[in-house]
Amino acid sequence: MEVAAADLLDVCTTLRDDASLAFHQLTDLCGVDYSTYGRADWETASASTAGFSRGVDRGIVKAASADEPRFCVVYHLLSFEHNKRLRVRAATTDDPPRIPSVIDIWPAADWFEREAFDMYGILFDGHPDLRRILTDYGFIGHPFRKDFPLEGHVEVRYDEQQGRVIYQPVTIENRVLVPRVIRGEQNPLRPADTKEA
Repeated sequence: MEVAAADLLDVCTTLRDDASLAFHQLTDLCGVDYSTYGRADWETASASTAGFSRGVDRGIVKAASADEPRFCVVYHLLSFEHNKRLRVRAATTDDPPRIPSVIDIWPAADWFEREAFDMYGILFDGHPDLRRILTDYGFIGHPFRKDFPLEGHVEVRYDEQQGRVIYQPVTIENRVLVPRVIRGEQNPLRPADTKEA
């Protein structure tokens, strides 16, 4: 079901309170970033010896068109009385993205909304304690956004001597995960008795 953000609270209240619907359980709430929806990300026509390249610097990615919203919040509901499930999707066109909190309708939305805020940067108006839940308090950015950089310059680790979390330059090098096929006698796993004469 598609719902406008302005109508979200009225629709969700009806879904919960109407006896013919009775969606009393919110099983999940998640954010979605549609910035590159429908566009191919992999160029797989050919591969080099280094593998398929995704090393394209796109900068800040915008929505595919101005008519399509970039961020949506998806609510997964369950009605025990009618043994039915319903998925409700509400889009937000604001910058930064914001949508009303459903915590007063379904208290289980508390941590789900905090997770969507932390991972996507979606603000939930009326949430009593909207702060990060999965990343460090000093973390910059929102990791599930499509424009979040996959490679960075700093990493976080716990330092035993200092007794705290510290930031340091990245020490992990990028790997290419392309399987290498070894044929014939070069294959070290091939039994010696099956080699061709």
